[in-house]
Amino acid sequence: MSRPRDKQLTIDEVVAQLEDGMTIGIGGWGPRRKPMALVRAILHSDLKDLTIVSWGGADVGLLAEAGKIRKLVYAFVSLDSIPLEPLFQQARQNRTIPEICEWDEGMFQTGLKAAAERLPFLPMRAGLGSDVLRNNPDLQLVTSPYADELGDHEQFVAVPALKLDVALVHMNRADVHGNASYLGPDPYFDDLFCMAAKKAFVSCEQIVDTAGLTVDTPVQRLLIHRMMVAGVVETPNGAHFTNCVPDYERDEKFQKHYATSAADPEAWAVFKERFLSGDEDAYQAAVAAWTQEQEALR
Repeated sequence: MSRPRDKQLTIDEVVAQLEDGMTIGIGGWGPRRKPMALVRAILHSDLKDLTIVSWGGADVGLLAEAGKIRKLVYAFVSLDSIPLEPLFQQARQNRTIPEICEWDEGMFQTGLKAAAERLPFLPMRAGLGSDVLRNNPDLQLVTSPYADELGDHEQFVAVPALKLDVALVHMNRADVHGNASYLGPDPYFDDLFCMAAKKAFVSCEQIVDTAGLTVDTPVQRLLIHRMMVAGVVETPNGAHFTNCVPDYERDEKFQKHYATSAADPEAWAVFKERFLSGDEDAYQAAVAAWTQEQEALR
């Protein structure tokens, strides 16, 4: 018998609610606390023509390589210790993503904030006098209706709302109702992603009792409120190979293996067959086996 407001779902049940052509925001930051288990499930689906909104890492690279992205809205795509995400780099060089929208990081945050506040746009100075406007000719300027002390009416960039159909975020802990907390040093902007979306799904390392969300944890780290969330999925190690501090750091060895494999078509085919051809359990088992092999070689 299900409990009141029990929003627990499986990975497959989340992906079943996604549709072709949706605008999907992916939380986290580069190679940090990405909902990779959900991203891997999208890889296995028939979904196509997606608009992806992300401070990107391997999530963007994998979805681009799989041909899932019709439009990409991003501020950067990086693996941090590997500055250029290799699959994204190939997609940009080969122009396999039909539509690209690259914004300043502050503009990106402002676009999410506008959507979260249900506003069509928000004004800001970032972008003025830069190539962001030249490379995004659809961005408009807006004139302040209020004169400054000199009597001038200042112009601003009118950053359009980044309205999302769905947001996918990964947190350290959640309860069955969708309340979720992060335990590491950074919230990133996962709450904005959830508030900017019509529907948000949270994957987490562990589902706990509601009272356990604030045990030995500052209350302000309870970042996601159940009213934002349509479903919650327990996915241990589900951010791998990105980090989910303090539960685990980024898997640098595996990330290097990923990047090295992505640079060679034959090696990439082997990588995909070993790590990305099965479900999430198969992925985790393959990573564990590979890690043991690497330890044995030391």
